[in-house]
Amino acid sequence: MELKNCTLSSLIGKNPSEFTLDDMTAFARKYDISMVNFMYPAADGRLKTLNFVIDGEEYLKAILMFGERVDGSSLFPFIEAGNSDLYVIPRLSTGFIDPFAELPTLCFLCAYFDKDGNRLEYSPEYTLHKAKMTFTEKTGMTFEAMGELEYYVSAPEDEMTDMYPATDQKGYHESGPFAKFNEFRTRCMYYIMLAGGKIKYGHSEVGNFRADGRIYEQNEIEFLPADIEQAADNLMLAKWIIRNLGYEYGLDVSFAPKISEGKAGSGLHIHMRIMKDGKNMMTCEDGRLSETALKSIAGLMELAPSITAFGNANPTSYLRLVPHQEAPTNVCWGDRNRSVLVRVPLGWTTSKPMYSQINPGLAPEDLKCPSAKQTIEIRSADCSADIYQLLSALSIACLHGLSKEDALETARRTYVDVDIHKQENAGRTAALAQLPDSCAASAAQLERQRNVYEADGVFHPAMTDSIIARLKAFDDADLRQRMKKNPEIEAELVRRFYYC
Repeated sequence: MELKNCTLSSLIGKNPSEFTLDDMTAFARKYDISMVNFMYPAADGRLKTLNFVIDGEEYLKAILMFGERVDGSSLFPFIEAGNSDLYVIPRLSTGFIDPFAELPTLCFLCAYFDKDGNRLEYSPEYTLHKAKMTFTEKTGMTFEAMGELEYYVSAPEDEMTDMYPATDQKGYHESGPFAKFNEFRTRCMYYIMLAGGKIKYGHSEVGNFRADGRIYEQNEIEFLPADIEQAADNLMLAKWIIRNLGYEYGLDVSFAPKISEGKAGSGLHIHMRIMKDGKNMMTCEDGRLSETALKSIAGLMELAPSITAFGNANPTSYLRLVPHQEAPTNVCWGDRNRSVLVRVPLGWTTSKPMYSQINPGLAPEDLKCPSAKQTIEIRSADCSADIYQLLSALSIACLHGLSKEDALETARRTYVDVDIHKQENAGRTAALAQLPDSCAASAAQLERQRNVYEADGVFHPAMTDSIIARLKAFDDADLRQRMKKNPEIEAELVRRFYYC
């Protein structure tokens, strides 16, 4: 049995949430684990890694129980060098076997702690934990999410890639041989699954083009709904795995929101649902959207101007948020409508037995699809986001909507049932609020709405200050005007943020 081809859960025989110290030491003993990696997100949105060589069971127990020191000032800009030591403690439930390491290696995502042994108030992963707990404490319900992770894969053109050329900007769900990197994507999906990620599916996406002797293809991996902490972990590990496997394959991978003018940008659409006692609270018995769903949408509508501060974190984000690129520009929502900010996708709420119309063997009464599939999807974010901060903000926005007395009126007022990018609907579009068009505008909106995020101690003021300062530092309020005068500015921005 190849250790790398197994999940840690299957080898231990437990659900990850039940992993204990004894499980880890017994596993390490049985499979001769020689290395342990601690991994943790920093302010740049990337996972950092600390390596340990394991020379005995006592040492393994010590690092798993007590963690290690790290320099917080090198990880977060709002931590001063004069008081910068932090602890990182592994979260055993996140354990997985490193699929890239030559030596048998266990990896864990970590939590940050301060000098007094308390969770670090302004760390991204603890902010998300506080958001999750606050949502449940105030509503009695749980908030779940899943991401649609879009990215470009590129490689030099050669005689193989020249065969069966794909149609420019028509790559949606393309099969091989017209899509060249499907095998790479499926290998990524397999590794993500081994690391504990719950994947729904993968496919090629709209974007594909050739430029400067290279072929570029856009792909997407979509996850299944999960507890928001697990959803964030899934996305962080997925980006790490896709980049590492791309490096092994000699392929270049970019999660940047925009890599070429006039070509499809890459988003990070987030689907959300609210659960209680195993029941999806987003629909009524007849399949209609529930008040819970409508009020949550209203909260997303009200905080949409500042959500971009978390979900669109560099200037190229706003090159993607333009009309006719399947990216939102206005604050509105609708059913099955890809021109809006928040979309209500098909949720298998039909009463007709689709399966039995084309397949034998089941009676209609056996074919009722569970309404638990219904979600709502926000389409503005991209992979420049700090995923933990973004999911924290989305749960706060939905909680805000659930507490608003006029939430249903807000939902009614912001609903649209037309393509808002078409000229004949310009009057409807003019009545809608606009999303921010720059990092500077998003920073101003976060400053205006920060009290909502900082309520109940979820977002620490130091974290909010840091986000606002970082966004302002891009100095991009007049970026679009400058780009009209000098088109080279966009190319320079793409180069700068290609590996965001």
